[in-house]
Amino acid sequence: MAVVKITSDNFEQEVLACDIPVIMDFWATWCGPCKMQAPIFDALAEELEGKVKFGKVDVDEESALALKYGIMNIPTLVVMNKGEFQNKAVGLQDREGILALLGM
Repeated sequence: MAVVKITSDNFEQEVLACDIPVIMDFWATWCGPCKMQAPIFDALAEELEGKVKFGKVDVDEESALALKYGIMNIPTLVVMNKGEFQNKAVGLQDREGILALLGM
């Protein structure tokens, strides 16, 4: 499964109504650590297809979503499950860090 672009328009359908856990990467194109995390995030999206949905939120395009989830620094990963906040990690995360955030 490809990483889904999360926007204010599709947030309810892609995140809140999803029946599997969703991990959102709040990022920006100009963010160096975000670029370093992207290949790890993309690889895990392929590996965990069907078990976890992976989505990216561009904070420059979706400032309202960033504000809603209190995103002050990027990258920040937020895990939601059945519309409920589960976990959050600020800063560059390696593969093990992302798996731990997901409880795996």
